[in-house]
Amino acid sequence: MGIRRSARVGSAVLAGAGCVCVGAMALTVAMARKLRSDRMRGKVVLITGASRGLGLAIAEEFGKMGAKLVLAARDATELDRARALLLEKGVIDSIEDVLLFPSDLRHMEEAERLIQETVKQFGQIDILVNNAGIITAGPIENQTIEDFRNVMDTNFFSGVHCALSVLPQMLARRQGAIVNIASIGGKIAVPHMLPYTASKFAVVGFSEGLNAELRAKGIRVTTVCPGLMRTGSHLNAQFKGDAEREYRWFSLAASLPVISTSARSAARQIVRAVIAGKREIAITPQAQLAARLGNLSPALTARIMQWMNFLLPLPIAESTPAQFGREVRNRELQQAVLLGNIASRRYNQIQ
Repeated sequence: MGIRRSARVGSAVLAGAGCVCVGAMALTVAMARKLRSDRMRGKVVLITGASRGLGLAIAEEFGKMGAKLVLAARDATELDRARALLLEKGVIDSIEDVLLFPSDLRHMEEAERLIQETVKQFGQIDILVNNAGIITAGPIENQTIEDFRNVMDTNFFSGVHCALSVLPQMLARRQGAIVNIASIGGKIAVPHMLPYTASKFAVVGFSEGLNAELRAKGIRVTTVCPGLMRTGSHLNAQFKGDAEREYRWFSLAASLPVISTSARSAARQIVRAVIAGKREIAITPQAQLAARLGNLSPALTARIMQWMNFLLPLPIAESTPAQFGREVRNRELQQAVLLGNIASRRYNQIQ
């Protein structure tokens, strides 16, 4: 009897200890979540190109942490859908925590108006995420000077306009953060993406220069160089030359899990880097390797890019307008791009 009673007492003690451990773990997790949320609660985060893709994923992560969001993009309908998605996922509690701002940030006056209206609504801007951009692919023979100008205006000058517009208030407070979404294409020259690559090289240079000048003045600048991500962006990328074949290689690369990373993972890494005040991050192991290889062995990197170019579609003789990926989709192996297409629905790339 004594032995049984001791066993029962021992079991009860162990069970009680187990409950205490589980409770302690749950409390620790809850406290960690609260601490993380409190870190951004009440902060105002302005994200450009926020209606879909990576911009929307970043908004989701900041929203989970309690930040007030300002979402800017050209398409008002897409912005409405983006806010509805955030509400549906429980990322934000009220539409009052999200300001939508349809704007074409290729124009300086639009950027200035965006900053003024945000300050009028929320008082200040704590974090600016320059994410607005377009992706183009095609051989150089099928690119025009207008293609280069359009991509440069969208990918580079939109960020310059917003940074210059937000700087006075951040400098006055000696506080703030600017995040510039570049690309691994801003570190190494990727064939068949010359307008895009040129614009991202410019973004990297601008961002690194901003960091050099502003870090001592209290403003943290983070340069983000992602590799391929599953954001569904292949549907809204623009393709020239043999558009169908260009779309096939791009959509495949942007969908396969070994080659690309999820938009959610990329967004989390970006938000963590911003909170930590990092100067630069490269997302995906391939991007990290390519960035290091480009610095250590530029000749080998150039040779690899030449080999890659041999595998890509040949240019076409006639001059044709760019086609969106969504216009030439469904002509590739659907199973291979399944994850990319799932991401396109999750991140508002298609209705």
